[in-house]
Amino acid sequence: MDHALLCERLSALVAVESPSGHTEGLERCYALMRSWGEPLLGRPAEIVAVGGTPHMLWRAPAEGGVLLLGHADTVWPLGTIIRRPFRAEGGRAYGPGVFDMKAGLVTAFAALAECRDPAIVSILITGDEEIGSATSRALVEDMAGACGAVLVLEPSQAGALKTARKGGSFYSVDITGKAAHAGLEPERGVNALLELAAQVVAVSELADPERGTTVTPTVARAGTATNTVPAHAHLRVDVRAWELAELARVDEHMHALAPTVPGAVVRVDGEVNRPPLEPASSRELYAAARKAAARLGLPDPEEVAVGGASDANFTGALGIPTLDGLGPLGDGAHAEHEWVDLASLADRARLVAALIDTLTRS
Repeated sequence: MDHALLCERLSALVAVESPSGHTEGLERCYALMRSWGEPLLGRPAEIVAVGGTPHMLWRAPAEGGVLLLGHADTVWPLGTIIRRPFRAEGGRAYGPGVFDMKAGLVTAFAALAECRDPAIVSILITGDEEIGSATSRALVEDMAGACGAVLVLEPSQAGALKTARKGGSFYSVDITGKAAHAGLEPERGVNALLELAAQVVAVSELADPERGTTVTPTVARAGTATNTVPAHAHLRVDVRAWELAELARVDEHMHALAPTVPGAVVRVDGEVNRPPLEPASSRELYAAARKAAARLGLPDPEEVAVGGASDANFTGALGIPTLDGLGPLGDGAHAEHEWVDLASLADRARLVAALIDTLTRS
């Protein structure tokens, strides 16, 4: 496997900034990957735009094969590449989105070049995974439903494959009060910030640490001026749980939130976004990955359960065998120090190729 080519492709892909929602950047990424994939697959890619967000896919000619799944969008805003350009040193590559998950995309196409028959593999690369997959979920489920297994090229966890993920929910809490002069007549106002404070405490108490359920207030806004009683406030809440029943419990309580400050109005929007990825979804594929690694002389991959969600949550919930975390080794997803181990690109590509061959052997 050509190490220099893998590094060249990774550099080119990272250089194209593709934050969620940036159509031009996503389309430029897709153009690059089309040039890698179409000669291997022998058919053109489809670009499917949903709600203004483009997604790229190749459908295998027959059902029951393998779906390679990933995303091209990143969490990094436009201009980050100027401050933190791609660089490779000491066997590592750095840059916005290099680990999550542009290295995984490079690995996917390298695996296609190594497998026995790439033409029977389906591929889906979405453009909104980092913001909840609102426009791509139906496409993910449709593509996965036509396949017998899903291999997800999200980053590994220090080399470990991700065989379980928490499910997640996201909520917005909007509070309406009434403005008044804070010095002259505060009693005539309805303080939305006070209501916000009460709701922060209320939602935090919905967590259940013993069950691994987290309910985290993440963003809050209120007020316009120091001398004005706040008339509006806004709160965002992140919920994660290992069990769908826990997500449902929290969802019920979130939508039952009631005001505590007289005159305040509380409105809650949001729902369960991703169901949990349960270990049973990955069991057989994980065993196959270990056998493949042994045949190739690669280290025996460990497994790990993680709190973050991915599109693997959707495919696993459909009952389709799903294995996640097949991307390269590295660290710092969503962080300034994000990096990927360059040598691991080829190793992971060989592992994924071996899995494809195992799963598509007639």
